[in-house]
This record gives sequence, C-alpha cells and structure tokens, in this order.
Amino acid sequence: MDTTASKPDTAPRPPMFRMSQENQPILVAAGFIFVILAVGTAYTLSTQGSATLLSPTYLLQQLQVGSFLGIVAAGMMLVILLGHIDLSVPWTIAAAAMMATAVGGPAAIPVGLAVGLLVGLVNGLGVAYLRIPSMIFTLGVNAVMRGLMVAHTGGFAPQTAATDLMQWLAVAKILGIPVALLVWAAVSIGMVVLLNRTSVGKYIYAIGNKEAAAYLAGVPTRGIIVLAFGLCGMAAGLAGTLLAGYSTKAYQGMGDAYLLPAIAAVVIGGTHILGGRGRYLGTLIGVILIVLLNSVLSIMQMPEAGRQVIYGSVIILMLLVYGRGTKITQ
Repeated sequence: MDTTASKPDTAPRPPMFRMSQENQPILVAAGFIFVILAVGTAYTLSTQGSATLLSPTYLLQQLQVGSFLGIVAAGMMLVILLGHIDLSVPWTIAAAAMMATAVGGPAAIPVGLAVGLLVGLVNGLGVAYLRIPSMIFTLGVNAVMRGLMVAHTGGFAPQTAATDLMQWLAVAKILGIPVALLVWAAVSIGMVVLLNRTSVGKYIYAIGNKEAAAYLAGVPTRGIIVLAFGLCGMAAGLAGTLLAGYSTKAYQGMGDAYLLPAIAAVVIGGTHILGGRGRYLGTLIGVILIVLLNSVLSIMQMPEAGRQVIYGSVIILMLLVYGRGTKITQ
C-alpha cells in the first residue's frame, strides 16, 4: 500500500519576506537618496533660509539634467550585464554631438544616433569576434574617436550650432514636464521590455552568468554581444545629441563627465559588475542618487576633483558590499 500521499510535507518553506540580492542594493540606494535630501535640505535651510532642494521645480530641473546621464547609464547597464564594460562612451557622446551639429537639418538626430550605433557595433565586433577584452578595446576606440574628432575640428571648438529640434528635445517642456525627461522615460520603458519581455534580455542575463554555458545551450552569444554594444553606443549617441541641444552646441570633451557617473549609477543600483544580475529599477535609483548627490555637492561648492573622488569611492564601496556575491541564474 502506497503511503507516500499521507506523509507530511517536511520540505523547508521560504520565509514570508526575504531581502534578495537584487532588492537589497536598491533599497539601500533609496535610503541614501533620502539621506542626501535631508542633508541638502538642512544645509540650504541653514545657509539660504529655504528648502530649495525639495521644490518640485528644482527637482524637475535636476531630473532634466540627469536624463542625459540616465540614457547613458541605460546603455551601460546592458554591457555590464554581459560582464563587459564600455570605456568609449565619452568620445562617442562628443562625436555624435559634433557630427549631428555639423550635418544639421532633419538629418541631425539620425546622424547622431548612427554615429553612436556605428561605434557600438565596432566595439561589439572587437569584443565578440576578436575576443579582445572590452576594457582594452573600448578604451582604444575611445582614443581613436578622440583623434578623429580633433582632426575633424582642427583642434578648435566646432563652429556649428544645435538644430531647433535638438534644442526642443533637450530644454522644452510639455505640461511642465521636461521633454528630455520624457525621452529618458521612453528609453526606460524600452529597457524594461527588452530585459524582461524578450528573449534577447534572457540571453543577456545568460551570457553574463556563463558565456560558455549559454553558447552550448544554443544562445547566439556573439550576436547578442554585438547587439548590446550597439545599443550602448546608440544610447550614448542619443545622449550626446540631446546634450548638444541643451548646450546649443557641441564641444570637445563634452562626454568626459558621464563615464564614471554612468558606471557608478549602474553599480550602485545593484547590477553585478561581472554580469548576470541586475534590475533596471536599480539603475534608475542609482541615476537619481548620483544626480541628487551632484546637486548637493554643487550647493556645498565642492570642487570637481572632490566629486570625482566621491564617485570613485562610492563605486569601490559598492563593489566591496555587493560585487563579490555569487551570480544567480535569471
């Protein structure tokens, strides 16, 4: 007589609530946002007599400026999820902006996106097919792009201006909401759909966990790597085009300020630096944290050197806290 059906279920049950490896850094980063707001508000109250940092107008202005970083960070997250990194972002931004303003007219924005996509595809081909470490290859591509843009401008500031559409996308508002923020929202929706609702997203996580195992399982690993780098480059191109519209012109070195903060935002949001784990919500929270931190440091008149030290320290701290855990299968 089979009595297995009458045996009680002795298997351990998961707790009602457990802080997962993905949720923990997101909640910690959200807590830091509240701390930054509290410190910044206390400082402005003591020095200016008003809580400027909590003003909806001021917060929207900061998010508008942060939208450029958010778009760059979205593309960077795709590459980091693979276990790679893209160090060509600074001059991809500058090259896209310079070429978009040089072409002008209706073709300006498509040209900016195409420049970013082209650089990203070159990065992806070098990493996926030539098997050159992404850190080395993308750093070399960044140097090449810098040389090409210096040759293009003769070493001087470009004598071109952003188109009306570029400026509208970067500085205009619809019902009080910055259009740049809406563009960032559209990119964010696309990222969420890509990572959670498509096979490409599943492949990205699989490659980040173990590329060899993903290849043996039938995943087109090389194609996915090229695609991810292409999207990262296109995101940098879009950010550069919008940034040129915000500044009304392109200039050399305009992307230098976005590489380290973009990596910091992704890492702060809990994306594993070796790939395979991360949620886009964490990257959003990380971008907001970086933007507000930069705002408070500006209010406190912190020099740029001090900000870079803080960014680097934050990345190292988050790597020590969250970067040494084991990868998990998505």
